[in-house]
Amino acid sequence: MCGAELKSLPDGVQRVAALLQDKGHPHAPQMLGESCRTAQQAADTLGVAVGQIAKSIIFRRKADNVAVLVIASGDRRVDEKKVDALVGKTGRADADFVRASTGFAIGGVSPVGHLNKPVTLIDRELFRFEEVWAAAGHPHGVFRLRPQDLAGLTEGAPVADVVQDVVA
Repeated sequence: MCGAELKSLPDGVQRVAALLQDKGHPHAPQMLGESCRTAQQAADTLGVAVGQIAKSIIFRRKADNVAVLVIASGDRRVDEKKVDALVGKTGRADADFVRASTGFAIGGVSPVGHLNKPVTLIDRELFRFEEVWAAAGHPHGVFRLRPQDLAGLTEGAPVADVVQDVVA
């Protein structure tokens, strides 16, 4: 992707695209014709399993108001108690906090390219898949990656059990 192509993208997607390019990631963001604010919408649009959507959930750590990013498989629910055990007590982050800390609107939060570096955890359930898709800084923007790419793109974020147990 060259500079001219980047300028036609929304600001958040430009930031994500530049970071991906700088890190040598092979897949540039794509803009979809439909909004993909939910994992199910993204999966339906891309023709993949909902678990292949790497959703970015933001929490607010209560001790210091730092954003906590949990990158979770789209077919799983984040277990806040598990997250709290790893990073300290958290609470829900409202839309204003998400925008101020990440630079992205809810529904388009990317796992990379945040305005302020979050505390990040990667859901181990993503590793069930060869390939996943993540938001690229806009509700219409996505990019493709392998779960193992997340560690490098997030500067070594740990892989952890951060989702609710699946009841058979």
